[in-house]
Amino acid sequence: MSIQAQIVVVGSINMDLVVKTPRIALEGETIIGDGFSTMPGGKGANQAVAASRLGAQVKMVGCVGDDRYGRELLAHFEEENIGTEYVTTISGQSTGVAMITVNESGENSIVVAPGANARMTPSYVREAENVIRSADMLLVQLEIPMDAVEEAVKVANRHRVPVILNPAPARQMSDVLLKQIDILTPNETEGKIIVTGRAESDASIGEVMSHLISRGVKRVVMTLGGEGAAYSESGAYRLMRAHKVETVDTTGAGDSFNAGLGVYLAEGGTLEEAVRFAQKAAALSVTNFGAQPSMPNRTKVNQFEYN
Repeated sequence: MSIQAQIVVVGSINMDLVVKTPRIALEGETIIGDGFSTMPGGKGANQAVAASRLGAQVKMVGCVGDDRYGRELLAHFEEENIGTEYVTTISGQSTGVAMITVNESGENSIVVAPGANARMTPSYVREAENVIRSADMLLVQLEIPMDAVEEAVKVANRHRVPVILNPAPARQMSDVLLKQIDILTPNETEGKIIVTGRAESDASIGEVMSHLISRGVKRVVMTLGGEGAAYSESGAYRLMRAHKVETVDTTGAGDSFNAGLGVYLAEGGTLEEAVRFAQKAAALSVTNFGAQPSMPNRTKVNQFEYN
């Protein structure tokens, strides 16, 4: 496709503190890791970087602290060709951090200290209304306060800009908000939490998706890890199997998926085409270590062979 998508991301900006370990530690247990690194992260920032690498023109709306991490992350956005006019530096506040443990099979455990992300307010969103109004797609997640999320969605709706909401970390959401969402993208656990309040619910994929549609969400795309993704279409749902790759680190895979979905739809693709494209982006992202370092560019995704 030749049309460059205009994407605005409203969300979190973190520095990831990553340790490789043989396995995830149990409660009260100390284990020895193998290597430590700091990497740019945060669901919002991850999706912004992924969308930019996939060929979109991207603007970021969020908050960082007035510390070294904040300065490094702003510089990193510039390197990734992401507009930072609406990234606010909060005086006296630390930048958000995520403490991530990655085991030998590539699975992770994450603890987030929001820092400046918790200071994101509706007023900061309103300051970015002009850039949201001119976007082809708004991407938003739940690592910032809910009132800021609701304001971003409201602004997008006012200007008829489609909204993809990635409900992570999962929490209960009002029907008023859900009715303003064009595409909701939970993973299976997040979908169950939103619908039943319990991650261990035995609700089926179809039941979760049908419930979300009944509450007003226009379309649902549910990521299923190694099983692929399910998406709603014309009152039913379809399953698209995952690509088989060697997994190194799953951190950021969902963010790669959301960015790929948003970019391809903003370029005019169908939902089926966008899900297929997003799956390729996500599959490539798990073959390398780290969230943003592993985000693939458009050429790699286009050349990726389905298997």
